Amino acid sequence: MDTLSIKNNTSIPLASIPALDYERFLEQNVALLADENCHCVNYYGFPDKGKLRLICCIADDAEGSILVSSALVDPAQTLPSFSAKRLAFQLFEREIAENFGLRYADHPWLKPVRYPFDRAGTEQTIANYPFFRIESEELHEVGVGPIHAGVIEPGHFRFICNGEQILHLEIQLGYQHRGLERLFLEKTGLLQRIVLAEGIAGDTVAGHTTAFVNLWETLCGYRPSEDLQFARTLAQELERIAVHTGDLSALCTDVAFQLGSSVFGRLRTPLINYFQVWCGNRFAKSLIRAGGSHFPFGNALAAQLIRMLDEFEPDFEEMCRKTFSMPTVLARFEKTGVLAREQGWRSGPWAWPRE
Repeated sequence: MDTLSIKNNTSIPLASIPALDYERFLEQNVALLADENCHCVNYYGFPDKGKLRLICCIADDAEGSILVSSALVDPAQTLPSFSAKRLAFQLFEREIAENFGLRYADHPWLKPVRYPFDRAGTEQTIANYPFFRIESEELHEVGVGPIHAGVIEPGHFRFICNGEQILHLEIQLGYQHRGLERLFLEKTGLLQRIVLAEGIAGDTVAGHTTAFVNLWETLCGYRPSEDLQFARTLAQELERIAVHTGDLSALCTDVAFQLGSSVFGRLRTPLINYFQVWCGNRFAKSLIRAGGSHFPFGNALAAQLIRMLDEFEPDFEEMCRKTFSMPTVLARFEKTGVLAREQGWRSGPWAWPRE
């Protein structure tokens, strides 16, 4: 394999990445995804001496490594797509096409991703986007957005329904676009960039900020202490539990199970309130900083966390037992969100565990 194998949080010179002709680049990375341990974590491009440099990063979960390779292409070319052979690449190629105007001969659905102001094809607008339609007197369309009320993030969702049954859902982002990638380039201060990372998504403040400071520290050659890594990991786990609990509340709301909606919603509150105690913000803003922390995790915080989780766990488990055993709730969840393992594995981008 013509790849460079690296570990996460590793900095490498661009010149060390193997450069392949596009045909070999395509064949190699598509072949890697035939292994269920492998999945694409990033595939992107950037201008390089009048051409477009493509970088593909494939994670091998069995080895705990990332396999990196590249290709230099003419952006005026029409290329065969990765997505026609492995659908897990479809979103990455759509973004490359939107950013740089690269054309693919056989991409299954080259729809725009976000409509940024500096996109390659400005003739494509959110106003003239052709949503999928089904003509029928028995069907009706429901539009949700441009700000989704459930996740409080930009996005438009177009449902085609037959009564309560959803026959088709198309998600189209881009109704709102903040241009965060451009802002990361324009803002030169480290604190400015960390604040941008905190604002990417309201439910992933700890996750996105940790990813950014890991990147920054790696490029600077700084290795955080075990205490700092522990605090960041703990913050991400608390954020994950809080979001999962809130999602359970939202699921109960969607099927009109008011008890579950109320209890799970109430249980989310002490989790995010703990961040308020820890760093002064319920969503963990200001907690994670490159090179250190203004809010170290100590024994007093640990004792308070244990008390909070000891109170949380029995109520959470009891509400789960009620929710997932109640016939009326199960009836409304029936046939909802069913995804065959084979479908999920082929679509990606995550690797699916072996049987």
